[in-house]
Amino acid sequence: MKKSVTFKSNGLDVKGDLYVPDDYQAGQKLPAIVVSHPFGGVKEQTAGLYAQKLCMKGNVTLAFDASYQGESAGEPRFLEDPFARAEDIRSAVTFLGTADEVDPARIGALGICASGGYVPFTAATDHRIRAVATVSAADMGSLFRDGLGGNGDAELRDGLLEAAAQDRTDQAHGKPARLEHIVPDTPAEVTEDTPALYAEGTDYYRTPRAQHPNAQNWYVVAGLDRIMAYGSFDHVDLISPRPLLMIAGTRADTKYCSEQAYAQAKEPKELYLVDGASHVDLYDKPEYVTPAVERLDAFFDKHLAAA
Repeated sequence: MKKSVTFKSNGLDVKGDLYVPDDYQAGQKLPAIVVSHPFGGVKEQTAGLYAQKLCMKGNVTLAFDASYQGESAGEPRFLEDPFARAEDIRSAVTFLGTADEVDPARIGALGICASGGYVPFTAATDHRIRAVATVSAADMGSLFRDGLGGNGDAELRDGLLEAAAQDRTDQAHGKPARLEHIVPDTPAEVTEDTPALYAEGTDYYRTPRAQHPNAQNWYVVAGLDRIMAYGSFDHVDLISPRPLLMIAGTRADTKYCSEQAYAQAKEPKELYLVDGASHVDLYDKPEYVTPAVERLDAFFDKHLAAA
């Protein structure tokens, strides 16, 4: 059973889809999982898919649109603010903790892509999140500061920060926020030099495969100063003694993000690699999503078990 819900985050209305198992009986208190979407995504895409599948395993799940995105409130539209995203996750946990169907002592969180960084970042200091999982984790701060694979250059980074500063000034003078595309906007714009992460992102977000009117492939340039000031895994060691599961594809060009975070984390921790999967394959392709969900189910079943 899916129902639309609204909760507050930093004073903004955040819209979510709450999934409750079909066999739910009144009075039950079930484990619950917050599912947070990728950079540029919305709840109707991969976050909703994982939320549905984990609900079918007996969990209450919540997929939501981040502030400034999708159906949620916030201006300027399409702002990507890692610190607001962390607050959204905390607010989602608060919402679940007050839901009639949920045992507040058994709440976990799953982050996909950028949220594979936002969820561990948040969980490091929010002890209400009892089990932490990621799929295709990406550290957005590092991606913009250092480039994919750490191969960026200082001139490009500084140019982006200059553009962010100018956008802030322009907005103060009444101009609209400057927007840039996250991935190539059409398949025709993808070239042989486009990294797999972005080429596959175009195939996922900008074709009928997963295209959604609320995911318009924009980000606000002024937000880059906040993104570059952020590090997904700076405090990942603080998650311990709560458990951490990181899932990545063996072919993902972001696999190093999970590997680096795993190396910094303390026990209990697990890095689970899905053979043959790329970063975006784990968003929706059944042959890769199925083993990921099975591993997630075993993980949450173990660590969100009733006392």
